[in-house]
Amino acid sequence: MDKERGLHLTIGNLLIDAASRYPGREIVYGNERYTYSEFSKRVRRIASGLLNKVGVREGDIVAVLDWDSMRYMEAYYAVPMIGAVLHTVNIRYPPEVIYYTMAHAEDRYVVVRDEFLPMLEKYAEMFDFVKGWIICSDSGKEIHTSLKPFYDFRELLDSEINDLPDVSEDRMATVFYTSGTTGMPKGVSFTHKQIVLQAMSLTIAASMAPLSNTDRDVIMPLVPMFHVHSWGLPYSSLMGGMKYVLPGRYDFPSLLEKIEREKVTFTASVPSILYLLLTAPNLREHMPALKGLKSLIGGSALPAGLAAKARAAGMLVLGAYGLSETCPALTISVYGSKVRDLPDEKKSEFLLKAGIPFPFVNLRIVDSSFRDVPADGKTAGEVVVRSPWCTSGYYKDPERTDELWKDGWLHTGDIAVMDEYGYVQIVDREKDAVKSGGEFIPSLLLESAISECRGVGEVAVIGMADEKWGERPFAIVTKSGEVTEAEIRAHLRKYVETGRILQWWIPDGFEFVDSIPKTSTGKSDKKELRKLLRPETGGKA
Repeated sequence: MDKERGLHLTIGNLLIDAASRYPGREIVYGNERYTYSEFSKRVRRIASGLLNKVGVREGDIVAVLDWDSMRYMEAYYAVPMIGAVLHTVNIRYPPEVIYYTMAHAEDRYVVVRDEFLPMLEKYAEMFDFVKGWIICSDSGKEIHTSLKPFYDFRELLDSEINDLPDVSEDRMATVFYTSGTTGMPKGVSFTHKQIVLQAMSLTIAASMAPLSNTDRDVIMPLVPMFHVHSWGLPYSSLMGGMKYVLPGRYDFPSLLEKIEREKVTFTASVPSILYLLLTAPNLREHMPALKGLKSLIGGSALPAGLAAKARAAGMLVLGAYGLSETCPALTISVYGSKVRDLPDEKKSEFLLKAGIPFPFVNLRIVDSSFRDVPADGKTAGEVVVRSPWCTSGYYKDPERTDELWKDGWLHTGDIAVMDEYGYVQIVDREKDAVKSGGEFIPSLLLESAISECRGVGEVAVIGMADEKWGERPFAIVTKSGEVTEAEIRAHLRKYVETGRILQWWIPDGFEFVDSIPKTSTGKSDKKELRKLLRPETGGKA
C-alpha cells in the first residue's frame, strides 16, 4: 500500500490511534503506571533504541522471555513498529524445547528477564545465532551476565525518538510456537494487518451483551503473553480504551488483591486458571471484588461445574473458542440476534458454549465427506474456518501447511456441534475423542457433566484400551470436597434419565488424584495422563 494513499493497518498505528483517543487511560504493572500517552512515548524511545543502540533491523526476529510485565507490553509494540518480528517464547517449555523454538525461528536478538539468565548462560554456546541480549529486571540493580553482547533494557529508554521505518501492513509482525501434541512445537506467524483486523473484530464482539465491554472497563488478562498474543487482548484493549492491568508472574492470592485494588471488571483465562483463582486461600477476603467480574474462558471448554462456582461468587462467565493457528479468535458466547430477545433463563444456557462466530469469521462444521452437518445441536463434525487473520501456514513447514489448509479451509481438528441459533459447542479434540464401539464419546461434554457433582474439582476424561469396544472412557478427578466414585456414578445416572448424557458414556473407571498435569498453556495434558495410566504402551491404545 502506498503510504500517500492510505493509513497502514499496523501495530504502530494502532498505538498512535489509542494514545490519541484515550491519552489519559492507564497501563499498570505493580507500582508502574503510565498513561497511554506516556506509554506511547516510551515505546517509541524503545523502538529507536532497538534500531540505533542495539542494531535491530527490519525482518530480524526478536525473542522475549518474560512474565506478563510492562517490559513485555512495551515489546509487543516496539518490536513490530520497526519492522522486526516479535517471537513470544513459551517460558514453560523445558530448556531443550525453548532452544529448539528459538533456533528454528532464527532469533537474532533476545529480550530476557534476569531470572531466566542462568538457563541461557548454561547453554550459551548453543545460541551462536543470537547477535545480542537485551536484559530487563524489576530489581533496579546493575545487571551482570556472561552473555555477550548484552544491553540493559533501561538504556533503551534514554534514546532520542527518531523517525521509525514505514512498515507495511503485510509484513510479518509475530511468530510463536504451538504446544506440540506429537513431535516438536510448530511455528505460526501473523502480519500486522492480521493482528489489527483480529483486534477490531474482538473489540466489536466483546461490546455485545452480556459482556458489553466499553472504555470504562478495567482488564487484567490471565492469558500468558507468550500464548497466542495473550488472545489479542494487549492490542484490542488499547483499541477499545480500557485501563490495562498486567498481572506479572501468576500468584493467585496476589491476583485477587490486584483485582480488588485496581477495580478490575474483566478478565480472560483458561478453565484451570479460573479454578485456581476460585480456590485461592484468600478468596473469602476478596469475594466482594469478584461480584460483577466478567470472565471470558477459552483454551478448552468451560465445565458447567466450574461455571456454577464462578456464578456463585457473583461472576459472569462465558465461553470463547479459537486456536493458535487462528490468532486465536473465532467464536464468543455473547447474545446473537436470535438469542438476545429470549427469556433470561433461556439465554443463560448459551453462555457455556463456544458461541457464535466473530465478525469476518466464516465457520463450518463438516463431516468426513466435507459436507456441512445439520445445525441440530446433535450431529458432530470437524470445525473448519476461514478468516482474514488465520495463519497462512506453519513456519518453514510447507508439508504440514498443506494439511492444515486442505480443501482451502483451515482444519482445526476440533469436533463440534451447532444448534439452530448458530452457536457452536466443542465436544472433543479429534486426537482426544474416545472411540468406543465405532462411536465417538464426547469427552468435553462428559467432563462438564462430572464437574457438576458436589465435591468434584477438576476432571479429565481419556480413552482406555478395551478388548471388546476398542476404547472406553476413564475419568481422572481431583476433589474440592468429600466425594466418592459411587456418588459420581449416581450423579451421572440422573443425567442419563434426563437425556443429557447417554448411559454408554459413563466411564468404566475413575481415579482420584491430587492434581491433573497441565500443558504449558494450562490445559489438561491428556498425553501425559495416558502415559501415566498406560505406561507400557507409551500412552497408546
